[in-house]
Amino acid sequence: MAEHPTNRPLEGMTIVSLEQALAAPLCTARLAELGARVIKVERPEGDFARGYDRAANGMSSYFAWTNRGKQSLVLDFKRPEDAALLERLVARADVFVQNLAPGALERAGFDSASLRQRHPRLVTCDITGYGKSGPAASLKAYDMLVQCESGLAGISGSAEACGRIGVSICDIGAGMNATIAVLAALAQRDRSGCGLGVSVSLFDAAADWMTVPYLHEVYGQGAPARQGLRHPSIAPYAAYPTGDGGEVVISIQNEREWASFCTTVMQQPALVADARFASNNLRVQHGEQLDLEIAEVFTTLSTAQLLDRLAAGQIAYGQVRSVAEMAAHPALRTWPMPVGDQMLQMVAPPVRYPWDAGNHPAAPSLGADSAAVRMEFDTPDALATGVRQGSLHE
Repeated sequence: MAEHPTNRPLEGMTIVSLEQALAAPLCTARLAELGARVIKVERPEGDFARGYDRAANGMSSYFAWTNRGKQSLVLDFKRPEDAALLERLVARADVFVQNLAPGALERAGFDSASLRQRHPRLVTCDITGYGKSGPAASLKAYDMLVQCESGLAGISGSAEACGRIGVSICDIGAGMNATIAVLAALAQRDRSGCGLGVSVSLFDAAADWMTVPYLHEVYGQGAPARQGLRHPSIAPYAAYPTGDGGEVVISIQNEREWASFCTTVMQQPALVADARFASNNLRVQHGEQLDLEIAEVFTTLSTAQLLDRLAAGQIAYGQVRSVAEMAAHPALRTWPMPVGDQMLQMVAPPVRYPWDAGNHPAAPSLGADSAAVRMEFDTPDALATGVRQGSLHE
């Protein structure tokens, strides 16, 4: 049996990123985890995400999460000498990522198309709010705005009010899509020898996730209404209170599970043959009566008693947990990361690799690597050929 690889797949590659906030930094953070060198280009005042909060021992929680293991270079590409430095950086890079406002880089001659024309093996990735062209392209695209514009907030929350997804889900989705796009472009370059331009948007990420309600709205009987902690088309699949103040979500996916639920959890075998609940569609139609039947039993049980019955019946369940309870969850994996004078236990990366180190490198302070990077890329001959734009197998 072959040994597991220990070298990370993007080692030897350089990513130059003009990035801010969340989507692009998350993309390049994932690439850094795969071994790439990421040079984060920041304006003199720094990535504004540095000032979002001070939750991580004085560092912004957003910044600590998405910038570990990078180098920070302060640069103003509007200044001729810094523009020349940026050109030398890109000439030796494999990938260029940016999520600045539309038009900002075109005016300076650093748009993706121009860069690839000058450096044919370069992979470029543009991250926008609503795409690079079209009537919505100029709209400001912060996460909650896109949640609202995409209809995501319209199907989230309770029946009484729309709700924001509790994390920056559109930014996160765009960052994930950008990572996939960059890796695909690198694989394509490995075959063709030519760079490729890819682009993603926050709205496209949200719209993709909205495919099911979109199809219901456009071709079906209308998009599902807001349900809170309840599935719109499967029943019972919802949160129910227990007798000691807990809240447990149960999910019944088929008739075998329904029969087990009735006999083992509800301890009411007659419910199996109840005409109101004889199929999933009927259970959805008679949801209010079904909820009353379930609540009548669940509120007589403690959370522990209910979980024992659910486990005995092999019924899927989940507890509605607070963030504090999530932080103590037995499935949570954490890695240590230095932040200032402390080692913080940060959430581990979601993909488990054979080369995992078990710890996170630090996120850079503003301009921490400016002097070293400027010295390394200070010679004009770095601009000549861009020979370090290698393939995945070099």
